[in-house]
Amino acid sequence: METQMIRNRNGQINIVLHDKKEVKIENSDHVPYIDNSPFTHIDQEFSSFVAMNELKRTIKEIYATIIINEKRKQVGLTGSKQVLHMLFKGNPGTGKTTVARKLAKIYYEMNILSKGHFIEAERADLVGEYIGQTAQKTRAIIQKSMGGILFIDEAYSLARGGEKDFGKEAIDTLVKHMEDNHNDFVLILAGYSNEMERFLTLNPGLKSRFPFILDFQDYEVDQLMDIAKQMAAEREYKFTKTAEWELKTQLYKKTTEMNRNFSNARYVRNVIENAIRKHAVRLLTKEQISTEDLILLTEKDLYAND
Repeated sequence: METQMIRNRNGQINIVLHDKKEVKIENSDHVPYIDNSPFTHIDQEFSSFVAMNELKRTIKEIYATIIINEKRKQVGLTGSKQVLHMLFKGNPGTGKTTVARKLAKIYYEMNILSKGHFIEAERADLVGEYIGQTAQKTRAIIQKSMGGILFIDEAYSLARGGEKDFGKEAIDTLVKHMEDNHNDFVLILAGYSNEMERFLTLNPGLKSRFPFILDFQDYEVDQLMDIAKQMAAEREYKFTKTAEWELKTQLYKKTTEMNRNFSNARYVRNVIENAIRKHAVRLLTKEQISTEDLILLTEKDLYAND
């Protein structure tokens, strides 16, 4: 990252980044989260993400370390490259893939990654059918991912075949390249919490390769409601008050069932898409359709979504 430090009359230091935007670091022990905060652009990038405070804090720490590293190098101190491989643990629909895609973009803007592209892979993309093929396939997809992020969901599937399965060869190949290529390559493994914990025991050096292990918690009902309103607004729909009550009732029922397979935001998305279809059928029975009719989702559109 190319930077230029300019000290003004007040003793403040301005660090000018490669995109020509200025980030002002005040001479204070506390950095306020206001418009001129050095983290404003990160807050903006993640403004649509409900919850995920741990993730947002982590990204700010990474960004701050980059800036301070540049400052250290310019005064002759040692700067170090961060290893950013990550492991995401959580149930479906908690935002793991969405976050990984966003990180590819942000890391490119931070000049951490040279391309900032996002490659999503699964077991079939890595594991071959005969000896030697797995390492070749795994190396090929790593090479394709250089300069960006390689995201492997349900990563524990690499080990589902036991000791004689070629998946272990894929894991060993990943471990080697995580160390060799960490300067311009980020690997993110994701999956259910318990399965990922067991997965980390398969290779002695695997867990130590991931300095960032993030837990993606299930959303609470109020958070799911925020997500639902956000999804509806993106599609230019709104809920009536009675529709909100109906949806909240459904969400309370679902979240108290303790169903391990509850899909969080995916469930909400499916509910909304189902409601939009019912809304369309309902409107076709009306002789006159107003603009408000076209926008409002009612409790009738949300009934029997199960």
